[in-house]
Amino acid sequence: MSTSSAGLAKKAGYTNIQVYLDGEPKWSKEGHPVYASNKFVGTGNIVLIDLRSADKSAAGRIARSVTIPYGDLEDRMSSIPRKAPVVVYSDNAEEAMEGLTDLRDEGFKKAALVNGNIQGWIKSGGAIEKGPVVTEIKWIRQLEKGEVSLADFNKAANGQDAGAIILDVRTKDEVAAGRFMNSVTIPLDELGARMSELPKDKNIYAHCTTGARADMAAKELNKNGFKASFLVANVDCKGNDCKVED
Repeated sequence: MSTSSAGLAKKAGYTNIQVYLDGEPKWSKEGHPVYASNKFVGTGNIVLIDLRSADKSAAGRIARSVTIPYGDLEDRMSSIPRKAPVVVYSDNAEEAMEGLTDLRDEGFKKAALVNGNIQGWIKSGGAIEKGPVVTEIKWIRQLEKGEVSLADFNKAANGQDAGAIILDVRTKDEVAAGRFMNSVTIPLDELGARMSELPKDKNIYAHCTTGARADMAAKELNKNGFKASFLVANVDCKGNDCKVED
């Protein structure tokens, strides 16, 4: 995605462009922190974990937090939904980072920190709640704005929905390894010049390997009068055999 984004920036007229080729996965693998935006912390469909003691959490915590003291985190890993974005915080930067590292070690790929921990949240004017703590995690996967459901995507991919088409926005090298048999393939960085190849009277379901590029493609298409949605899922294709994991 880094190179695709750089290509889009170049076409938009920017000239001083550099790419961190290994991207966020390498950054995280090397043990560096990543942070959720305050908007995502406040309203995102996430599991928000307060790593402080129950007493501290009861005295004041970020709204929607589930209290799991750091010392209990390892034993509670099995109760955290694997597909959920997980955001953790504490009042101690080292403890918060240790919590993030433990989640990564357990295979949680969508884990992040609150920027500045509880202190940063309060300073930014974020909502705080007090009282008895919540320890039970209740999380249900919700579709993002503009996201197509896996059921509707599969229906189109299987040729069972004449009113929809699948748009593959991966690179040519990725597509060469395999693709959905009836998909239209236009790499993201070529989409602006090739929109005329797409119909405006059908639903367009864009996909890439995880969803980030598909989201960008759908937004660009919708700006230009198309009816586009994007798939958030891991897509792995070998030949015309494509596996989709939500």
